[in-house]
Amino acid sequence: MGVSGPIRVVIAKPGLDGHDRGAKVIARALRDAGMEVVYTGLHQTPEQIVDTAIQEDADAIGLSILSGAHNTLFAKVLELLRDREAEDIKVFGGGIIPEDDIAPLKENGVAEIFTPGATTREVVEWIEGNVGRLAA
Repeated sequence: MGVSGPIRVVIAKPGLDGHDRGAKVIARALRDAGMEVVYTGLHQTPEQIVDTAIQEDADAIGLSILSGAHNTLFAKVLELLRDREAEDIKVFGGGIIPEDDIAPLKENGVAEIFTPGATTREVVEWIEGNVGRLAA
C-alpha cells in the first residue's frame, strides 16, 4: 500500500463488556474521516485483537473498555504487540477509565485515552495527527 494509504484502525471490544454503541460510533466517525476501520465485535481476547491488527496491517488499535478491566486488558495488548514485534501499532482507548488510571496507562505505552464526553472530532483529529504512515 505504501506511505500514502489511508490510516488503518482496528476498533475492538475486549473482555466481557457487552456494550458497543460507543465503539460503533467511533468506527463510523473514523470511516467518515477516510480511514479504513476494522471493527472486531464484542468479547474479543487480547490475542484476537492483536492477531487482527497484524493481519490487517493496522496503524492503530482502539480499545473500548467499560468493564473496569482496562489496566489488565491494555497491558496484555501492549505485551502481545511487543512479543510479536509490532510495537509500531499505536494503542489508544476510551470508555469508563478513572482519571487516576490514565497517567499509569500512558506510562505503560497507551498512546491516548478518551474519556466520556470526548467528541468524535477529537478522536479523529488525534488519530490524524498521531497515528499512521504520515505521523510516523
